[in-house]
Amino acid sequence: MTPWPIAEVVPHAGEMILLDRIEAVEDERIVCTKTVQPGGLLQDADGGLPAWAGVELMAQAIAAWAGCRARAQQQPVPLGFLLGTRHYACSVDAFPAGAELRVHAERSFHDEQGMGVFHCRIDAPGMHAQARLNVYRPPDADTFFEQVAGANTHD
Repeated sequence: MTPWPIAEVVPHAGEMILLDRIEAVEDERIVCTKTVQPGGLLQDADGGLPAWAGVELMAQAIAAWAGCRARAQQQPVPLGFLLGTRHYACSVDAFPAGAELRVHAERSFHDEQGMGVFHCRIDAPGMHAQARLNVYRPPDADTFFEQVAGANTHD
């Protein structure tokens, strides 16, 4: 599968795109990279990226994987949702400025209704994070939003 430019395969824009690039993408997994830059979105006072932001890096890797699959099938980049994570563990409080992170995501479960589970990890010299992320991609995003809006309408 083609490792597209990251901005072409995630439903994010501008500063909200936290990953730098896709290193490799296969049928069930993806590897992306991120170099922590001082002054970027979500940075702490020391210019590092807080450990909790690792969950968003993992979620964006999953989005990039789904986007690559869609683009390979000449489909639009799908919208998806991070439902939650289990057992997120990180060996550091923050990924320091200059750290070169490798973000891995591998699909371990999916169903026809759009639910999925990915095993994810972030590796860098002296640093490691891992988690299992639960995600949802509605089969038809427009219908999904219409249903949500209808459920939230008060008479």
